[in-house]
Amino acid sequence: MGVEKAVDAQQHHEPLLPLPTQTRFVSARMERIRRLLVVSTALTASSIVLAVQLWSDFSPNLNAVIQALKDHSREELDRLGCIAILLVYYILVVGIIVWFKIWPTGGVAPENRSHGKRHLGWLVASLIYMTLMLGWSAWSNWSQYVDLRLEKRHIPFGKKAEEAFLSIPNGPNAIEASRLFATKPHMAGTVGDLSTAKEFLELLQRELGISHAPPSDKLVFHAGSPESQRATRSIPKTSEPRAWIDTYYPVMNTPLERTLQVVDDDGAVLLDTSLVEFSDFTDPDAAKYYDDVPTFHGLSRGGDVTGTLVDGNYCTQEDYQRLVEQIEVNGSIVLCRYGGIFRGLKVKGGQELGAVGVLIYSDPRDDGTVTNENGYFNYPYGPARNPTSVQRGSVQYLSVYPGDPTTPGYPSYENSTRTEGTNIPLIPSLPISWTNAVLMSRTLSKGDALEGKRVRLVNNVDTRVIPIWNTLGVIPGFIKDEVVVVGNHRDAWVLGAADPSSGTASVHEVIRGLGHLLRKGWKPLRTILIASWDAEEYGLIGSTEWGEDFADWIDDHVVAYLNLDSSVSGSRLRASGSPLLAHFIRETAEELPHPTDSGRTLWDATTDDGTLFGLNGTVSISEEVVSIHEMQYANADNVGVSPLGSGSDYTVFLQRNGIPSTNGGFSATLHDPVYHYHSIFDSERWQEIWADPGFFRHAAVAKHLGLQTLRLATSAVLPFNATHYAFEVESYLSGVESIASKASLDVQFKPLKKSIRALQEASIALDEEKVKAQKDLQELIEKWKKRHSKGRKFRRAVRKAICRIKKAFGRKCSYPHKGAEEPQDVSVMQDSTVESDVALGMLLHGGFDQQLHLARLESFGHHHHKSPLKKLKKIVKRIQAVNKKTAAIEKGFISEDGIKDREWYKHLAVAPGKWLGYGATTLPALTEAITFENNATLAQYEAGRLEDLINKIVEKIKV
Repeated sequence: MGVEKAVDAQQHHEPLLPLPTQTRFVSARMERIRRLLVVSTALTASSIVLAVQLWSDFSPNLNAVIQALKDHSREELDRLGCIAILLVYYILVVGIIVWFKIWPTGGVAPENRSHGKRHLGWLVASLIYMTLMLGWSAWSNWSQYVDLRLEKRHIPFGKKAEEAFLSIPNGPNAIEASRLFATKPHMAGTVGDLSTAKEFLELLQRELGISHAPPSDKLVFHAGSPESQRATRSIPKTSEPRAWIDTYYPVMNTPLERTLQVVDDDGAVLLDTSLVEFSDFTDPDAAKYYDDVPTFHGLSRGGDVTGTLVDGNYCTQEDYQRLVEQIEVNGSIVLCRYGGIFRGLKVKGGQELGAVGVLIYSDPRDDGTVTNENGYFNYPYGPARNPTSVQRGSVQYLSVYPGDPTTPGYPSYENSTRTEGTNIPLIPSLPISWTNAVLMSRTLSKGDALEGKRVRLVNNVDTRVIPIWNTLGVIPGFIKDEVVVVGNHRDAWVLGAADPSSGTASVHEVIRGLGHLLRKGWKPLRTILIASWDAEEYGLIGSTEWGEDFADWIDDHVVAYLNLDSSVSGSRLRASGSPLLAHFIRETAEELPHPTDSGRTLWDATTDDGTLFGLNGTVSISEEVVSIHEMQYANADNVGVSPLGSGSDYTVFLQRNGIPSTNGGFSATLHDPVYHYHSIFDSERWQEIWADPGFFRHAAVAKHLGLQTLRLATSAVLPFNATHYAFEVESYLSGVESIASKASLDVQFKPLKKSIRALQEASIALDEEKVKAQKDLQELIEKWKKRHSKGRKFRRAVRKAICRIKKAFGRKCSYPHKGAEEPQDVSVMQDSTVESDVALGMLLHGGFDQQLHLARLESFGHHHHKSPLKKLKKIVKRIQAVNKKTAAIEKGFISEDGIKDREWYKHLAVAPGKWLGYGATTLPALTEAITFENNATLAQYEAGRLEDLINKIVEKIKV
């Protein structure tokens, strides 16, 4: 009855309640609407405030966040996920409140309203609970997704970066790289050479993360062009890795017709020889390319000469002096053994005595115990020398000046003005095999049918301007204007599995290791420049022309040069370098394991001596052979590191620009498989079977070079030892005094000794300041880490609590255990400066592993008496001053006047020996005034020049 009445009343629009009651409820509803508007306005205002707050926090770092999304940065992705979940939660809660506020209660009887509110309360609580669970679930899924994408990545610095790098170089990858470069000819200036330049460019682009690069043809620049100049000179302003190729245009030559004959007085041919290396397909690459690059001497003079053959032994200066005492050299052809000195100086010595030509051969007597006589088969069937092998090579007068002979002291652009060149021979020469040397020696053998007959030498070459290609890549650091250069030449005389492709394979592994770090977000403190030089084999041309092109830039920015030529041709580790870096070279080698003996260190390999001592029990090596072989280890200091002469690409950096440099690698001993230097038999097969099975030495050299690169590029204080250098100079002078005494020359060395003692005192003080500055930096970092550890503990506790709640609801969760790293942010403030970049880099590489913003450090100082940032910047300035002073020692020995008769060389502390080429002469100008000039007046003048330079160094490095 009541229902029917209510329906009927509703159909006739009759109120369910009396009019006064209805009026009262309408007023209440209007009041509710008014309150709702107030609440809605407040909620809207708070929403706007929240949005503004989120945007103000988000927008200044928008670019960084976008980049983080591209790079999958864990911290920024977590932040975005948290913001998104909070926004969803906020919107849901606001919706619930608004929904509750507009719930129509006006038509509900008063006695039922409290009951309805209780239901609404439970509903709201349930919705809030569901929202929290949805938020946790979303966060869990987001976190798992991010962890999967990032593999919980942390940015490694310091020791962790070194460990991460050292985990990368390995034998199998080095073999793969070696097979890429060493299974095809790539002589400088050839199509194969350009192909390897582009392959190295692709390696840099791939490993350094250079994306969206134009085609390689667009990155090949003409030397001297605006693009080429900008590529190098803009390095201090570069923010992202990049790579390019510079093309230089030196004068070189290629072989044409060559002949070696024995003829009678009428010119009739009595004996003709083959100048080709022979191999069957036991070594497939050697057989395939046996005559791809004919046997010849780079930069040799063309000509057709005939003369009597004379035996010059090793054709050192001493050998020539003995020769002229016995026979007439003028008009003859000199037969020389390889070894002892640079081949070009063998030709120079013969030319100066009037010889018309020079033949140079490889003698099995210099192979130590690894010979047929001692029971070893010839390669490719065993480790002994293939008798047809020939050592190609340049005959440039390396100790006069390196590089393009026609552009001494300036770069070889396509349109450069050319000179005739004064560092190349005027007489023809040929490299020949042991087989042909035996045949030619018949003219010297008594009773032989060819005794006394003349020898005809023909060497026709095509001399012209030939393009070469240097490939370079840069990794910007926090300190962009301090650059560590790592270089290896890429060109080979033929296949070059040892020289240079073993070095290229090791550098390949270094690049892979650096790429591994870059992908983790790592950034070096200093910029790293990687160079693949070209035309080193012709006379260090690629590096020299680049060094002459950018001499001012090198002087302003390069702090050290690390060179790698051949990394493996035998079992003994060789270490050479500036005295500033001698201790550094040894210390890094002592931290690495021996490649084939786990019980020893890499440095212990400096005493390794091969394993082939003869199968027949008859071992005989002449003292002369041992003496010549040991010349390469001469002058080593008490650390075990030899000074640098020349013969590789460090020359322009050290000898002309005064940049501390190193060189190293495994070389052959007298008991190792014979290394067929510059021969077709320097092949991949020989390398994999005889030189370094498994490529363990290749990987060891890569780790050593890489560790040196990392420490030079990441240590706040450069690892230079000024004191060692100062005391080495004293030992150099002691050697000169002994020479002067034997020559009975009256030269006063007391003023020079006094200057050297002053240098020692200043160097000791400088090294002490270096240690103090490093200690102060570390103490500041440790102090800051302790103060920030409280915040870190709080974050860990919060994460731990959240994880427990997640686990209570069956969700997987893990939190950082005590001591674990947190994700780091190496981005700099939006208003960052060079100064703040340097400070940030030194902190990160110094061991500060917290989430790092310099803004936090600045604000931290507002609550303390002194700002840590100000103190940090002060320490940074001290460190940079120390680094600059220490580097000034090497640069201080550079004299603009250079060394007499070879002024291109400007370093008065060390240079390639005038009649050595490869080997170093210390205090060269002073030494040669005595040994070659025998001139006391000149020696006194040179002692005075050294004294002046050292006094200036002392003034520069005082602290």
